[in-house]
Amino acid sequence: MKAIIVVGARPNFMKAAPILRAFDEARNDRSSGDIEYVLLHTGQHYDDNMSKVFFSELEMPPPDIDLGVGSGTQAEQTALIMVRFEKYCSENPPDLVVVVGDVNSTLACSITAVKLGVPVAHVEAGLRSYDRSMPEEINRVVTDALSEHLFTTSRDADENLKKEGIPSEKIHFVGNVMIDTLYRLLPKTSMSNIRARIGIENTPYVLVTFHRPSNVDDRENIKSILDALVKISEKIKVIFPVHPRTMSVITRLGAGFKGADGLKLTGPLGYLDFLSLMRDASLVVTDSGGIQEETTVLGVPCLTFRENTERPVTVTEGTNILVGTDPRKLVDEAFFVLQGKKKNGRIPELWDGKASCRIVRKILEIYGK
Repeated sequence: MKAIIVVGARPNFMKAAPILRAFDEARNDRSSGDIEYVLLHTGQHYDDNMSKVFFSELEMPPPDIDLGVGSGTQAEQTALIMVRFEKYCSENPPDLVVVVGDVNSTLACSITAVKLGVPVAHVEAGLRSYDRSMPEEINRVVTDALSEHLFTTSRDADENLKKEGIPSEKIHFVGNVMIDTLYRLLPKTSMSNIRARIGIENTPYVLVTFHRPSNVDDRENIKSILDALVKISEKIKVIFPVHPRTMSVITRLGAGFKGADGLKLTGPLGYLDFLSLMRDASLVVTDSGGIQEETTVLGVPCLTFRENTERPVTVTEGTNILVGTDPRKLVDEAFFVLQGKKKNGRIPELWDGKASCRIVRKILEIYGK
C-alpha cells in the first residue's frame, strides 16, 4: 500500500504528526503487510515561524515532497496546488490520499486525487459551522462529498455527514488526532521558558489569538477588538501572539491604536511555547477552531469570538463559550470568567490520545494487505 499524506498549513501539522507515527508503528509490524507513505507539503505555510519550527517541535520527518506553493488568493493558491499535485500523482500513483483539516491544501488535493481515480481519506470530517462565508466551510463540505473514507472527531459530525447523504459505511468515528499530539507533547512544555522571555513569570494572564479574515483584515474590526483587549488588560495581563497578516493590519492602524502596558503583542510562537501558555492561562480568547478543542481538554476557559462554531461539542460538553462578535460582550464575559465564574466541562468521547491508531488500523483493514 502506498499513501500520500498531505499537509499544507500549521493546523495540519498537529493532526498529521500522530498519523505518521501510527503508520511507522504499523510498518514495523510485519503482519500489516507492505506499507509505504509519502509526506507531501504543499507549502501553503512556508516561512520558518509558520512551518519549519512546527516540524521540528512535533518531531515530524521533513516532507518527502514540497510543492512550494506559497501565498496567494484563495483561487490562485488552490489552482497552483492542484496543478503541482496532479503532476506528482501522475508520475507517482498512490493507492490512497490522506488529507486533514479544512485548509486550501485539503480541498485542492482531494479534488485532484478523485479526478485521477485515487480514493481520499479525510481526517476531521463532518465538522460544520453552516456558515458559507467561511472559506474553511466550503473546503470541509466539498472534501467530505468527495472522500471515500471519513474519519470524525465527534458524534455530531457523524450525524452531519449522514444528513448530507454520506453512507454510514464510509463514516468512522475515531476521536481527535489533534488531542493525540497535545497529550504526547504536554509533558515537554515544562522545558519552555516562554513566560520568562515575555516577562510574565508568576503573573496571571489571558492568552489571545485572532486570525480569521472577518476579524483581522478589516481595520475597524481589529481596532474594536484591540480596544476590548486593552480594557481586559486593565484587570489582567493579556498576551497576544500575532499572526503576520494581523500584525500588518495593526501596524497600518498607527496612531489609531493606543496600546496599554497590560497588553503584550508577540510574534508567532512555536507549538510548545504556545501550549505552555495555553495550559496555564486564566482564560483563552480566540477565533480558532483547534484552540476550542485544546482548551476543552486542558480544562481552560475559552471565549470564542465568533457567531458560530464547527466544533459544537466544545460548547455542549467542554469549556468553550461562543460570545458572538460584539467586543463589549467579549469584555463582559471575560470579566465574568475572571471573577471565578468559569464554565466547567468534560473531555469528549474518544479524545484519549489514540485516534491516530484507530485511523491507521481502519486504513490497513481496507488497503494494508
